[in-house]
Amino acid sequence: MMLKFKLLLWMMPKLLQRAIKTKPACAQYVTGKTLEFQIQTLDKIGRHFRIQDGTVKSFAGLAKTPTFTLSFRNADRGFKILSAKDGKEAFLAALHDEDLVISGDFVEVLWFQGFTAYLQPGK
Repeated sequence: MMLKFKLLLWMMPKLLQRAIKTKPACAQYVTGKTLEFQIQTLDKIGRHFRIQDGTVKSFAGLAKTPTFTLSFRNADRGFKILSAKDGKEAFLAALHDEDLVISGDFVEVLWFQGFTAYLQPGK
């Protein structure tokens, strides 16, 4: 399952970048935004991401000072939560079940959730 989790984290910026290029509202949403965050497992396996100048890039490993961190209990839970069709509900359930721990700036986490909503069909 670790491989699926890593693949999903590697694909995420590509999917977000495609949303920026194909959905004008998404491009407007990220305009002027600068943000660095990371997604990881509790045992510190993950990637960090940078949103800047209307682009999304990811990097292997973890950032020194991310704005926020999403830490999943393990790769299996992380993959299932991040790839769930009902993303917002899965995210909230994961927080409740302690399969997900958020640290850092929660307002930016909410902004990021708004950004990932553009990955859903029809938005």
